[in-house]
Amino acid sequence: MSDRIEQLAQRVQAHLDGRVTRVASAAGELCYEAAAEQLLDVARVLRDAADLRFEQLMDVSGVDYLDYGKSEWKTLSATGSGFSRGVDRSAPASGEGLQPGRRFAVAYQLLSISLNQRLRLKVYCADDEDPSLPSVCDIWASANWFEREAFDLFGILFGGHPDLRRLLTDYGFIGHPFRKDFPLIGNVEVRYDPEQKRVVYQPVTIEPRVLVPKVIRHDNRYDAALRDGANKAAK
Repeated sequence: MSDRIEQLAQRVQAHLDGRVTRVASAAGELCYEAAAEQLLDVARVLRDAADLRFEQLMDVSGVDYLDYGKSEWKTLSATGSGFSRGVDRSAPASGEGLQPGRRFAVAYQLLSISLNQRLRLKVYCADDEDPSLPSVCDIWASANWFEREAFDLFGILFGGHPDLRRLLTDYGFIGHPFRKDFPLIGNVEVRYDPEQKRVVYQPVTIEPRVLVPKVIRHDNRYDAALRDGANKAAK
């Protein structure tokens, strides 16, 4: 972490000591976790404090930690045996497993335009069956569509939202596509019925199958030393 980020962390701690917990971030950014019941108070402080001034909400994204820590694919190495690259699900999971009240979370990406600083705030939904959080639309107007997207794709409800409707899926869509227990082939499909002369819904006809992802690994052909050596040889 840079000195500038650490200075920001000290200011956040001075205003919100006891109400937020600093958590590690793989991207080297400043990230805090707050309880759901503290969300609105914490958000107002982050926006209004003179030495924080996070006046811009850049994004709101849902997160589903259902299979967090469990490996689905071996992507650092591969064999020529095709589908055997998939991890054996009968083997013990490498992660600690899902803890109650820790399945769904919402991440708020904040920007201070006037002070040129960023912060991520993460809040977990206490109920794993019916996840919900209070809406921050009254604090940051840009949250309106972001919260609708998180509701549509993850099924997270935002209490007090002025118009919480689906945003990306169809009006009659059932389920939430970004939940990790949502079937990859979906539940229904749409087709045009020439006899009825209209679009109809029907049970999905795609057969489930295992997809083998592209394996990304080091390739010696693109090694910088070899490339530089080739350039020198050409001269």
